[in-house]
Amino acid sequence: MPYMSTTRQIRVSVEPIWLEDHSNPGENRYVWAYQVEIKNLGGEPVQLRSRHWIITDGKGNVEHVRGPGVVGKQPRIEPGELFEYTSGSTLKTPSGFMGGTYRMNTDLGEVFDIEIPTFSLDSPHERVLVN
Repeated sequence: MPYMSTTRQIRVSVEPIWLEDHSNPGENRYVWAYQVEIKNLGGEPVQLRSRHWIITDGKGNVEHVRGPGVVGKQPRIEPGELFEYTSGSTLKTPSGFMGGTYRMNTDLGEVFDIEIPTFSLDSPHERVLVN
């Protein structure tokens, strides 16, 4: 089930996928892919200009990742259309979470941020403690 948020009629859905074959717990390397869908539910075109990810590992260490666009693109999303992409993240702990914002702009030059919902990165290598 994807994580979702909607800001200014732009819906962002994210679904994390654990990648066992790319991970190596013995070397503290835990890898996930995440699929993102950005849908324009509004009445005007928008363009994704940049991203700001906040990645927190299971020990509380925080990393900020900023850059232009996503996967080398700055997509323009027309009303009713969506843009999808897949990317990935690597942690040194068996769990963590990610979230952040995309900076968008309209044809009239208005600039605003939309929320990327915070989503959990969980591997089967996390020890679960029961009271």
